[in-house]
Amino acid sequence: MMRRWIFPILAGAVLGAGAYQATLLATPYALMQAAMMKVGKQGPANQFAFAPMTTAENQTIVRPSPDLSYSVCAFDVSKGPVLVDVQPVPGYYWSVSVFDARTDVAAVRSDRDTKGASARLALMKQGQTAPAGYDPVRVGYDRGLVLIRILVAPASTFPTIDAIRRKSTCKQL
Repeated sequence: MMRRWIFPILAGAVLGAGAYQATLLATPYALMQAAMMKVGKQGPANQFAFAPMTTAENQTIVRPSPDLSYSVCAFDVSKGPVLVDVQPVPGYYWSVSVFDARTDVAAVRSDRDTKGASARLALMKQGQTAPAGYDPVRVGYDRGLVLIRILVAPASTFPTIDAIRRKSTCKQL
């Protein structure tokens, strides 16, 4: 009697394990696609969108810090490298992070890494080359996001910080 249930139980276990693995693999990609669609509404690919200071009413991505200024670029390296130039904000913490289409972090730079200089990144896929003066950042997928965060403290310094961060660029080579 028990033998006739072994195959259906094993088949169900294999099917369940396969569905679990598929969900684990697909979830980061699906979440990043949703984020890139939201960001894409703020501006074209390979160009920074500069968000106003965060409030409960203007959140694009869930749970941003109200002490940080955010700039985001949805990039696409399918037609060639994308060059990211991040202007430093003297005396303030800032960072730039590159995420690929599966939410994997491809690169992170901050004011501490650059020692006051700008961050210059060339986002590219295998087989592409970085121009002189740019740090090569290989991404596993054609698309992803670049996120700049700058600490704004006190809030009254936002206009000055905003003017500096707007000099940062994200553009196709």
